[in-house]
Amino acid sequence: MSLIQPDTGSEPGRLRLTARQHIRRQTGAHGWHAQEHSVVWPASHTALIIVDMWDRHWSRGATNRVNALAPQINTIACAVRRQGGLVIHAPSDVTSGYIDHAARRTAMAAPYHPLPPLREHLDPPLPIDDSDGGSDTAEMASFRAWSCQHPTITIETEDVLSDDLQEIHNTLQQRSVQHLIYAGVHLNMCVLNRPFGIKRMVRLGYDVVLVRDATDTMYNPYMPPYVSHEQGTHLMIRYVDQFWCPTIHSSDLTLALHDG
Repeated sequence: MSLIQPDTGSEPGRLRLTARQHIRRQTGAHGWHAQEHSVVWPASHTALIIVDMWDRHWSRGATNRVNALAPQINTIACAVRRQGGLVIHAPSDVTSGYIDHAARRTAMAAPYHPLPPLREHLDPPLPIDDSDGGSDTAEMASFRAWSCQHPTITIETEDVLSDDLQEIHNTLQQRSVQHLIYAGVHLNMCVLNRPFGIKRMVRLGYDVVLVRDATDTMYNPYMPPYVSHEQGTHLMIRYVDQFWCPTIHSSDLTLALHDG
């Protein structure tokens, strides 16, 4: 899998991204250092996957942060669409409510493509302890509070809506999409671990990046490593670009909208 491609400049239909990774040093006391590379992806071969941006969460803190994040993710989706990329909405558990939407029908209609074998990949433990469910607003019992995707995020007729790995893979193969951009919640749970999440898609051979300012974690600061919620999210983002895939900033995508 080759992530880095020649930088041909900002052109309509091409996404120029600054991909950050933390690279392990061979020697020295500092361990890891950040590296940035310029990545140019053809928009027509790129998809934005929006993970589990529900209308409501069982954790009040999580709901509040998703409410704040939804407008930004909608802006990112608009930018990817305008450049000619595909937007895939993946709100787990609620896709049946969209059965009559064109985006849902498109996902179900894509012709079958077999999944390739999973590649081996190092999978270190997370840097935060989310074993209590991760709520920072004192809720103890989780329940299904969501009924749809957050209404701030527009689902257009040319989009795709699915929470099924096979349907998503079918759609990506049908459209020759190799490059995936992830946004949504929660990074330490759904974004990484859903069947269509970062871990699985990396192991299937897709090129993947995470929008690091368009995600959140389920983390309680009273759990190890006993840092603030924001610091816990930062640790998770660094974990992803250490071990799983590069990260980008949302401005790479929204600036591409203006450049295009």
